Amino acid sequence: MGVTAAVLAIDAGNSKTDVALVGPDGSVLGSAREKVGFQPPKVGVAAAVEALAGPVAAALEAARIAGRPVDEVAEVSACLANADLPVEEAELTAALHARGWGRTTVVRNDTFALLRAGVDEPRGVAVVCGAGINCVGMLPDGRTARFPAIGKISGDWGGGLGLAEESLWAAARAEDGRGQPSALARTLPAHFGLGSMAELIEALHRRNLPYARVHELTPVLFATSAGGDPVAAALVHRLAEEVVAMASVTLDRLGLLADAVPVVLGGSVLAARHSELDARITALLAAKAPKAAPRWLTAPPVLGAALLGLDRVGAPPEARARVREHYKM
Repeated sequence: MGVTAAVLAIDAGNSKTDVALVGPDGSVLGSAREKVGFQPPKVGVAAAVEALAGPVAAALEAARIAGRPVDEVAEVSACLANADLPVEEAELTAALHARGWGRTTVVRNDTFALLRAGVDEPRGVAVVCGAGINCVGMLPDGRTARFPAIGKISGDWGGGLGLAEESLWAAARAEDGRGQPSALARTLPAHFGLGSMAELIEALHRRNLPYARVHELTPVLFATSAGGDPVAAALVHRLAEEVVAMASVTLDRLGLLADAVPVVLGGSVLAARHSELDARITALLAAKAPKAAPRWLTAPPVLGAALLGLDRVGAPPEARARVREHYKM
């Protein structure tokens, strides 16, 4: 006879999905990670939800092999990329609940998983900067603050791809004379073994170099900035300003601007801990919200999805402590 899991936690980003089955006591009964991205804008809601079935089945199988087969799940807590608007969260909640994976289902944007993983209680703000950029905040009474975070049409600037494209723009203009001279005109093409921006532009335009590889240029930007290039440094500084602008506005919306509250930072760009970016964020945040404390996330965001589910089912504090301890391993 199987057990009842308190939470089926799902953290699905653009390129990977983490799943964990968590018992009422906070023990992780089974888990799985697969390189399956959640991209309903590209493949449609039905296909995106179907792609989650594999890692969910793998987590259930892992629990069975461990001698803890799960017969029932109380709450599906799914934190999903591209669930950017409340209407999308509602649509995805209905689609996931139709799979019958749990008695109740709640879908949130995946930035909420990052936030909850980084705080001891559901109170604070999180900024994620990976492929894109987003910010959310939450309070224990359930109030939240967020941005649409769907690109330039919603006022966004930054994210790994955005930074790479801004770097290409600056480097192209530096090489042909329209812009300020910059080492980016040399370091960006050199990353791909090319000798000039003209060669890199042609390679991307002619698809001799897959455009998806543009993401690789974000670390090159930071390295060029660290080498003293003022154009690259200006982009790094602008990212810091965007991170702090999103965080401070969110703190203000929740009435937390003057409070001692964590600001959780995560995503591939922020988690890389570029010293120049970290220092700039810390200084700007101290000026805007002197009591706020930046906190770089090291735990996997699926922990946050699990904690959000345990919050909703009323699990005791020791259960939340137990699942958090599991993800310190």
